[in-house]
Amino acid sequence: MAEVAVQRASGRGIWGWMFFDWAAQPFFTVVTTFIFGPYFASRMVLDPVAMQAAQAAGPEALKAYVDGQHLLGQTIWGYGIGAAGLVIAILSPILGSIADQTGPRKPWIAFFAAIKITSLCLLWVAAPGSSLFLAVALFALASVAAEFSTVFNDSMMPRLVPKSEIGHISNVAWGLGYLGGMIALIFVVLFMAGSPETGKTLIGASPIFGLDLNLGEDARATGPLSAGWYFLFILPMFFFTPDAIKGIPIGPAVREGLSELKSTLAEARKRVGIFRFLVARMIYQDGVLALLSLGAVFAQGMFNWSTTEVGLFGIILNVAAIFGCWIAARVDTALGSKAVVMISLVMLSVATIGVVSTGPGFTLLGLISFSAADSGGFFGTGAEKAYILYGLLIGLAFGPVQASSRSYMARSVTAAESGRYFGIYALSGRATSFLAPTMVSTIGWLSGSQRLGMAAIVLFLGIGMAILVRTPYPADRPAE
Repeated sequence: MAEVAVQRASGRGIWGWMFFDWAAQPFFTVVTTFIFGPYFASRMVLDPVAMQAAQAAGPEALKAYVDGQHLLGQTIWGYGIGAAGLVIAILSPILGSIADQTGPRKPWIAFFAAIKITSLCLLWVAAPGSSLFLAVALFALASVAAEFSTVFNDSMMPRLVPKSEIGHISNVAWGLGYLGGMIALIFVVLFMAGSPETGKTLIGASPIFGLDLNLGEDARATGPLSAGWYFLFILPMFFFTPDAIKGIPIGPAVREGLSELKSTLAEARKRVGIFRFLVARMIYQDGVLALLSLGAVFAQGMFNWSTTEVGLFGIILNVAAIFGCWIAARVDTALGSKAVVMISLVMLSVATIGVVSTGPGFTLLGLISFSAADSGGFFGTGAEKAYILYGLLIGLAFGPVQASSRSYMARSVTAAESGRYFGIYALSGRATSFLAPTMVSTIGWLSGSQRLGMAAIVLFLGIGMAILVRTPYPADRPAE
């Protein structure tokens, strides 16, 4: 298909597009990864009535109940992520192809934003002892809507700047997103999340709005908080970022889009470089998403971190992510997107091995031992500090691997075909995204060890790297 001439958008148009990442990231940071997810798996699963019965039966019965519920919570959470990934995998390429026919992306973003905002607000009902399946269904619905919105936002990128600038604005936008996520997370830690012992936040104050920690309101409030943030900060994209011209009406667009999707899938198989890149990303992205969504839950269960400690861990990772994206924006321009992705995957593999080899009192499967004594304060044991170091490595790499994968794809397709190919790109990121979380949860459930489950992530990262190393860059260039 012939390339569409790209006339650089205005500065505020580009910034409006980049602010989409700023708007979207708090959902992934405070809901999925660091606050609501760990709350779901550690506190929401503990039914107050069952807790009282277990306490009455003695310490061993209480420990058995708590451990069993934590494993159940981690398993259900992983399956919820997997279910959302399956829906995204099926529908993303269809929606991307339809969007290419209808033209404008903003109406689609607005539609899915409404679903995401409503679902997040309803997370407020997820009190301890309430329906786990309702809470995870609301979360999964918000995840699906968030990903669909991202498909349409990403497909706008090739129309905003020349291909030589795509890697730069992609990494800057991703870094901007992590900055937004970190600010939202800092707000939660300072003003909403209190210590179970003192009932005070990190600054020694009571949680704002009279949030009741015993009812999990500090974590539940992150849903409405992320919804409000998203609504406010996607407005610059709607106001300033240029959209595609209007295409055909929705009815014919659906028919044409489905027909074009079929031909695009056949075409993609013939474009060997693009096909290889999509397969590689399908595999490594599965590992990346599993690591991001389950890493904090794993740490919380292993070290019994408070909401404040999980939040601080998230802040540390986001600071590292901002720095990593800042570096990657320059490396991507100088060496290309493929180099950034490969380096990031190596770092994530090393970090994952470190994470799964760490436990109370040791790291690297016992090659390094630590005193069991807690020095007090946050992350008081040596093992926790080792986990933080691995977290820094994850933080440096997980932003660039996603931002430069996006620019890798954008540099490999034309602006005219961006919608349908970014739909397939979303498919490649989600086609098996149910597999890694499901495998982690299933192995953990069957073995009784989440450590063994988490170790499966290394396989996804390694196989993805092995395929990518032989993929041309850009992906539409014939292999040498």
